[in-house]
This record gives sequence, structure tokens and C-alpha cells, in this order.
Amino acid sequence: MATQVNDIYKIAAHHRFQWEKAQDCFVILFPEGMVKLNASSGEILKLVDGLTLVSTIIEIIKKKFPGVPEIEKDILAMFDFALEKAWIQKTN
Repeated sequence: MATQVNDIYKIAAHHRFQWEKAQDCFVILFPEGMVKLNASSGEILKLVDGLTLVSTIIEIIKKKFPGVPEIEKDILAMFDFALEKAWIQKTN
């Protein structure tokens, strides 16, 4: 199911999102390994706290990166990808 703007997500159980100084990027750690995230994915996922609506995250990112065409579509696609990979889970 596609991400909706009224969805709320948290980092999935057994996963940890953090800045990894040695990698110079945000990562997701889980029992099977680690995923290095690109800068835009890190900016999105650092706002995932189990309380914030996707619509609010979209607005925060839009303000941080004004003028980026189709940014909302890209953010929603990132949420869908993270869900598919089981990095995040829906809380509402």
C-alpha cells in the first residue's frame, strides 16, 4: 500500500537509524548488517519519530530545499521504499 500524507511512521523494531561518523553518512543498523543512506534519505528518515505525520515531514523538507521540483513525490517514494525494505513501520 502506498504511503499517505496522514500516515505516521517509526523506525522498525530491531533497526537503528544513526549518523555514522566513520561512514560520513546516516545509516540504518539491523541484525543482518548496515545500510548506508544517501543524504536525501537521511534528511527524511531523521524526521521519522513515531509522532510526526508524513505531511509535516514533507513540509519540513520542502522548506529546507525550496524549489526542488516534484519533491513531495520523491519523499513519498522514499517512504514506500523504506516500508518495502522494512526499515520503518506504520504507527497509526
